[in-house]
Amino acid sequence: MLVRPALLPSWPPRLEDLFGRAGPLVLEIGFGDGRFAAELAKAHPGWLLLGAEVSAGSVVRALRRLRREGVENVRLYHGQGPFALRNLVPERSLLQVIVNFPDPWPKKRHRGRRLLQESFFRRLSTRLGEGGALLLTTDHEEYFRFALEEAERTGLYRVEVRPPPETHLRTKYALKWEAAGRGFFHAVFTKVAEDPSPWPPIRRYPVAHALLEGNLPESLPFRKTPVPLRKGMAVFLEVARGEEGAYVLTRVEEEDLVQELLLEVRESERGLYAGVSRFGSPLITDGVRQAVAALVRLLEPLGLKVVQDHTGEGLR
Repeated sequence: MLVRPALLPSWPPRLEDLFGRAGPLVLEIGFGDGRFAAELAKAHPGWLLLGAEVSAGSVVRALRRLRREGVENVRLYHGQGPFALRNLVPERSLLQVIVNFPDPWPKKRHRGRRLLQESFFRRLSTRLGEGGALLLTTDHEEYFRFALEEAERTGLYRVEVRPPPETHLRTKYALKWEAAGRGFFHAVFTKVAEDPSPWPPIRRYPVAHALLEGNLPESLPFRKTPVPLRKGMAVFLEVARGEEGAYVLTRVEEEDLVQELLLEVRESERGLYAGVSRFGSPLITDGVRQAVAALVRLLEPLGLKVVQDHTGEGLR
């Protein structure tokens, strides 16, 4: 029930890869404890529900709920909704997108973090099928008005303000805000046109690595070293030395995707291997390749020489 992009057999995946069958696809962004997804999936057993959630605790609770209730037509992704939309959803395949009580980021300086902005609505139009719609329910009136304006600015949607469906008011946050006496706002954004700009899935690469010759120093001075990427940032957080080599805990931040992974420099039959550890099955993106290349560049002044470059960054 949990989607792990690095382990999918094809990229971008097909619905058959995710669900074992085809069918009407619905995406819920921010599924919380999974109660709405479970109820919707049981009400529409022919639908395929994909959920995206950034909270690890919520993912665990939702998985437990789905297993406890025997729900089989839901798949969960732990990560950003836009990443799931871009990389796990085929073009023009979505029947609906559900966004219940998104984080409103009320402070003015944080508004750039809001999900429902013009750029999101434009990209969403490439994944919605003909007549597909996004359903928004929130208790935050200012964010609600903001989302309406952002969608209308695109000219790609018919926007209708309606009373919220009863099922949308049985979520964890709906019950919480109802008890606090708050009101609710609901809108349906139906696709009527499509943005012409392409939005292809990110490219997945083979494991990035390099082979070096020389002696690995006892310590590597890379802790808390930032590495600018072409479209993001990587940070070498911690370095640990083991019997076979050194391990570098690395955080790679790219558009809609943040990964913490292990890079390793260890002995191999052909020399020192510097690359991505298999631990955690990270998704090998362009940013990960750049992080490996940066690690190798830092190793060279320590007396190591690159003899084979498989990072794609032209180190030699």
